[in-house]
Amino acid sequence: MLKFLKKVGDYAGEAVQAAKYIGQGLSVTFDHMQRRPVTVQYPYEKLIPSERYRGRIHFEYDKCIACEVCVRVCPINLPVVDYDFNKATKKKELKSYSIDFGVCIFCGNCVEFCPTNCLSMTEEYELASYDRHDLNFDSVALGRMPYKVTDDPMVTPLRELAYLPKGEMDPHGVPDGERRAGRRPEEILEELEGAQPHS
Repeated sequence: MLKFLKKVGDYAGEAVQAAKYIGQGLSVTFDHMQRRPVTVQYPYEKLIPSERYRGRIHFEYDKCIACEVCVRVCPINLPVVDYDFNKATKKKELKSYSIDFGVCIFCGNCVEFCPTNCLSMTEEYELASYDRHDLNFDSVALGRMPYKVTDDPMVTPLRELAYLPKGEMDPHGVPDGERRAGRRPEEILEELEGAQPHS
């Protein structure tokens, strides 16, 4: 009799444990049911990249002094800088500049260390191509102005959930100037400076 009761007790314990696991799984399911759908109807809808998004590199030919700092700080020595040395002025004269985005890891080192700020990261992320050689951008292609999602009248720009104002779940119809959730970097910096003891 005791053996039978022990088996019933074990079975009941396992049933309770199984019900607990099912409840945990269903709680995750119900939590996701309350969230907005994350599917983007590309190319009719496109996400607005975040403020520090590292997309295609923009290059300004007139600012470049062919110092090759970008090549030295690049983890894969990627930018190709071709120049002539002018003996009269004792300066380098840039002939061509190119970056192969099929190899680039978009680390942003070249942009960060450029002394003349001739390089900058853009919001452009549509770099797909049928031929990998088309991803080798010369100075003309790099100089093309970046394409903004919000400028295209045929596309509905959507904000990511992290960049929607607090309490807002639907990205449609949110004005461009509406402040996103969270604090801006300068606000965090002010708070940190205010918290430091003054000596």
